[in-house]
Amino acid sequence: MPALSRSACVALDASDPIRHLRDEFALPEGIVYLDGNSLGARPRAAAARAAQVVEVEWGRGLIRSWNDAGWWELSVRLGDKLAPLIGAGPGEVVVTDNISVNLYKLLSVALAVQAERDPARRVVVSERRNFPTDLYIVEGLLRQLGGGYALRLVDSPDEIAEAVGADTAVLLLTQVNYRTGELLDMPSLTALAHERGALAIWDLAHSAGAVPVDVRGADADFALGCTYKFLNAGPGAPAFAWVPARFQDRPQPLSGWWGHAAPFAMEPAFRGAPGIRRFLTGTQPIVSLALVECGLDPFLRTDMATLRAKSLALTDLFIQLVEERCAGHPLTLVTPREHARRGSQVSLEHPEGYAVMRALVERGVIGDYREPRILRFGFTPLYLGFADTWDAVEALRDVLEARAWDAPRFRERAAVT
Repeated sequence: MPALSRSACVALDASDPIRHLRDEFALPEGIVYLDGNSLGARPRAAAARAAQVVEVEWGRGLIRSWNDAGWWELSVRLGDKLAPLIGAGPGEVVVTDNISVNLYKLLSVALAVQAERDPARRVVVSERRNFPTDLYIVEGLLRQLGGGYALRLVDSPDEIAEAVGADTAVLLLTQVNYRTGELLDMPSLTALAHERGALAIWDLAHSAGAVPVDVRGADADFALGCTYKFLNAGPGAPAFAWVPARFQDRPQPLSGWWGHAAPFAMEPAFRGAPGIRRFLTGTQPIVSLALVECGLDPFLRTDMATLRAKSLALTDLFIQLVEERCAGHPLTLVTPREHARRGSQVSLEHPEGYAVMRALVERGVIGDYREPRILRFGFTPLYLGFADTWDAVEALRDVLEARAWDAPRFRERAAVT
């Protein structure tokens, strides 16, 4: 890394082999966007694609577009396009619903598989710090099942090995923790689960499009994730589910008509479609689904190894700059320093974290806040640069040194933090 200065960062941007991909995103002037781990920036192509779907495919094609514009196959076609980003194969991924609904489906199938293999396995192991919706879905499903099913939570990854035992049906983990940015070792933890007789489900919400993922290479059993973070598909865009062929013939509990073998036969009884299509449920949200493709297309012009290298360089720079230029302020690094344990975000703890982030956003540097006291900064290498990183730290330094955060308006909590 050259000597730390803004000019050195500008030089790094000039030599960045994927700098041109920034032009594919509509980023507002004067904004450094460090919240792509919560909502990705808008691809420039998205506005035109939305207009095409609304004005042409819906407006002129009307219902004919289910056939003529390829709406009917969109969920499966996009799944195939997304699959290489997570190490999956054709016919193994479907883009549909949201993470909560997909987790309900996948966990239901996993528990049914385990009930056949060994009815004594009725425990789901996960992390207490997992994203809350995952835990809520597990709680709700296990409450429905009754019969001694339970959720066992660990307080850190170091406790997983001890928690997975003869009673464990499923190990459910998020590859990159949403709060800390810690990256878990998917292959080794999946192997641990299998050695103990458990199945492994992985939530890829903060890793798909941000770090190299290889669900097949890790021998995972199921995976799911969202498309509106690092995959830049738009607010509330449909999620995805990965189901390898060995589980695709299993019934899933939300057996809606889109997962039927012959939907327009209108049969009163359900017959599951072959393959991944069985994991669809109801009619798909075509307008938002169509925008997923705009988020996926930029990945065709690079590779995850290149993106990962830039991500690590950006987060290394950010950590170094914060520690050098914000020294003396009560900032604590929460994200692991080790590359093998870091996703594509940096989290810092500050006693006044919420107010600091609000003040920083007002300065044009957009990150977000998570309890307790965590400033989150997400680095999307498709559109972020090294000069952006310098500017973000300079704004943070100014907010801290001027105590700009210590104003009543920055302490008023918004609905979304």
